[in-house]
Amino acid sequence: MEDDEVPKKVQFHEMGLDNRILKSIANLGWFEPTAIQEKAIPFALDGKDILSRARTGSGKTAAYAIPIIQRILNNKKSTSSDEGQQIRALVLVPSRELSKQAYVMMQELISCCSQSVSCIDVSHESNPELLRPLLSEKPDVVIGTPSRVLAQVNAENLDLSTLQWLVMDEADLLFSFGYEDDLKSLNPHFPNNYQAFITSATFTEDVEALKKLILHNPITLNLNESQLPAASQLTQYHVFNETEDDKYLLIYALLKLKLIRGKSLLFVNTVNRCYRLKLFLEQFSIFCCVLNSELPVNIRCHVVEQYNQGLYDIIIATDESSLIDLPANETTNKPTKKMGKMKKKRKVQSKEYCVSRGIDFQNVSNVINFDFPKTVQAYVHRVGRTARGDKMGTALSFVLAEEMDLLKEAQKQLSGSGEEEDTPLKPYQFKMEEIEGFRYRCKDAIRSVTKTRIREARVKEIRREMLNSEKLKTYFEENPNDLHVLRHDAVSQPVKVKKHMKNVPEYLIPPTLKSMYTGVKATPKRSLPAPSHAVKEKRHKQGRQRTGQLNPKYKKQMEDPLKSFKYVKK
Repeated sequence: MEDDEVPKKVQFHEMGLDNRILKSIANLGWFEPTAIQEKAIPFALDGKDILSRARTGSGKTAAYAIPIIQRILNNKKSTSSDEGQQIRALVLVPSRELSKQAYVMMQELISCCSQSVSCIDVSHESNPELLRPLLSEKPDVVIGTPSRVLAQVNAENLDLSTLQWLVMDEADLLFSFGYEDDLKSLNPHFPNNYQAFITSATFTEDVEALKKLILHNPITLNLNESQLPAASQLTQYHVFNETEDDKYLLIYALLKLKLIRGKSLLFVNTVNRCYRLKLFLEQFSIFCCVLNSELPVNIRCHVVEQYNQGLYDIIIATDESSLIDLPANETTNKPTKKMGKMKKKRKVQSKEYCVSRGIDFQNVSNVINFDFPKTVQAYVHRVGRTARGDKMGTALSFVLAEEMDLLKEAQKQLSGSGEEEDTPLKPYQFKMEEIEGFRYRCKDAIRSVTKTRIREARVKEIRREMLNSEKLKTYFEENPNDLHVLRHDAVSQPVKVKKHMKNVPEYLIPPTLKSMYTGVKATPKRSLPAPSHAVKEKRHKQGRQRTGQLNPKYKKQMEDPLKSFKYVKK
């Protein structure tokens, strides 16, 4: 083979996969395997333990799901039916959102062989007794978080002695999310011989610890690829803002003037700022939803599901790296007991929550860092939500003066050099003076978002979850007065939405943007054909009849006041 000859890429149909799996892959619209799938699937089919590292959105889930399904089908062909159904594969993930996502992917891949391969997600139910009937049928694949799987094992609903494949997905988050003790408790229940897969976006000390605990002479797949997609697929920009108000002004102009198209993810660094930005945008009828660790997991899963279905175009989210930071107004460097409690509380609050990692937001066109991330790794994980697979994406970061050092560090690490021409985050050329006409609107909207209204908005989310909770349904049936109080003690609208703020006056639109603006215009009145002479005569006749039937008092009011006016001399 010549040096310049490119090796041929192995396709799915060349891997020896079952026709039913190939049909499911075709139904998903996958034309060829990704780099991690091309490397991992053949080794997995040969029975090798695999430690794989690949960037977010590279198809790691399918890289272990496809060979597991294939080998389950092979085993069922070669073994007799006398052995019965057995639990053959266990997939451990760090959060319930990721558990549901892995379950959906597994269901799509077994859609054409569902009668032969079964799967269950145990992470959505905290009561082990409710899943006992389903687990008694011994599904082939069990998916869940370590804590939920351990609960099923302790309840004797789940027998792991027949396990043949063990997967730890997003392994670098398993320890950081507090599952170390659960994993150590699960380890004695695993059989001596099983094939293991560990997938991760980064290789950390926690991953090395799992490697020693789980794997046996593994093959390490560390793909030599950049942390983010190529520049031809992902376009990255940064824009400098002099003040905090400039950020709100710019996001208003970008969204209201339709300068940003498609579905977007807006990232902020704290939960309070999450609601502050949401309430600000709602005043201009820019409706969006929030995603943070305070929301119950059912709401978080529902928000992601509706976003993927296209019911929402904008999500304002925090990521897990920001939730353990101190508030913005905390400037002291001296550790105190109060600060220690606050950090501990926030770490507990962020357990099993992750937006910038793992969750598969589908068809995200734009990622906007309204607050610049605290670390380069957080930036990579945020921006990795777009330009997934073979889709295009755009990332835009707002940068204040005090965040310039963070920007320079990101530029340096992502480019591999300090040269200006190699910087991946290009300057976003936007003339702020052209949108100065909107500043008075934005300042008025910012002033109306007070701390009280932010607190009311956060309470409203919790109140709504309580009213919709299935677990509290029985309680409210027994205590109807509590339900009555909860419903009638609802908070008012946190910020009044003004109808006139929905539309953008034409005189405020910058001349250079008028051709691009596609705002909602008034619907023109429909022109009707002129009535014929017979129709006119009929209408006049009906009008005279109606006038004659009027009460004399109203009939007098319809007379011409200039003709009926009489002057009476006193």
